[in-house]
Amino acid sequence: MAKIQIKSETRHELSFFPNSFDDYVPKDSKVRMVDRIVRSMDINPLMDTYDGIGAPPYSPKMLLSLVVFAYINGVYSCRGIADALKYDVRYMWICGGKRLSFATINRFRTNHMIKCIDFYFDAVVSILAEKGVISLEEQYVDGTKIESKANKYTFVWKKTVEKNRAKLLEKTSAALAQIKEQIRLNGGSDIRKEDSEPATFAKDVERSARLCERQVKNLPKAKLTGREKQKLNTQIDHLFKASDKLREYEKSLDILGERNSYSKTDPDATFMRLKEDAMNNGQTKPAYNLQIATENQYWTNFALYHNPTDTLTFKPFLDKYKKRHGKQSKCVTADSGYGSEENY
Repeated sequence: MAKIQIKSETRHELSFFPNSFDDYVPKDSKVRMVDRIVRSMDINPLMDTYDGIGAPPYSPKMLLSLVVFAYINGVYSCRGIADALKYDVRYMWICGGKRLSFATINRFRTNHMIKCIDFYFDAVVSILAEKGVISLEEQYVDGTKIESKANKYTFVWKKTVEKNRAKLLEKTSAALAQIKEQIRLNGGSDIRKEDSEPATFAKDVERSARLCERQVKNLPKAKLTGREKQKLNTQIDHLFKASDKLREYEKSLDILGERNSYSKTDPDATFMRLKEDAMNNGQTKPAYNLQIATENQYWTNFALYHNPTDTLTFKPFLDKYKKRHGKQSKCVTADSGYGSEENY
């Protein structure tokens, strides 16, 4: 049998003239196009998000190119992008071989990139319009509900919050009246009730509880037994707990705004009925209503809404399109789900 010649391995050999990452990325590679487009855009809005404190940051253009290219390839997690920087030469080419940590990428996304996402989206659409790829004279509108990663049992319902707050206020008012009466009968001064707005109920209950607490301490010892005083103090403690609970309800109502629900672990998500219903019982899940406008298969507008009904998002969505591009398209196409008397 003839001896087979095997090429030698050169993995551990040093090269006098080391190769550049540029040598391994084809000239027509998608990563070069992404980097070229990102570097042609105005970087000032992104630079304005930095405060200049601490160590010099990594190049914002480099990080923006990295994240955009990762998103195009379906890599959305910071850890996934950080891993790609170790094994994928295209990612290495963007960052020049720098191995960024997932925390660095996450800080860039949450502290800087998210503040400029609309600006750079508009910039890309403008480039497409200048190149004649799109005309901005027509838009095809459609929406989809995106399920949140929040647990489906973390719901907070507006009606429940309002009902529980009303019950607690009723109990608190009765308890406060009883405490005031006991203080008055035992020689204390009368505590006047002040009119208050719903947004300050918690503060008013806490203020009344402190006044009652001060009055109980100053009551004549001869008129009040130890057990009676202990009972009053217990009732006052319940008032303090009630004020804390009222503060929670007020915070929930502030988060809810005009919505009917939200998720405790993802307050921006609203509970909606989705098409994917495995149990076929109409169960609601935390989600977002994403509205998209396209032309020639390119996005020209997008917006997230808390309202699950497309008919109520249509007009605000068109207004955003006009604000984004400075004009309204001549032709708007949408399905019957957007049909309403007001929209027509």
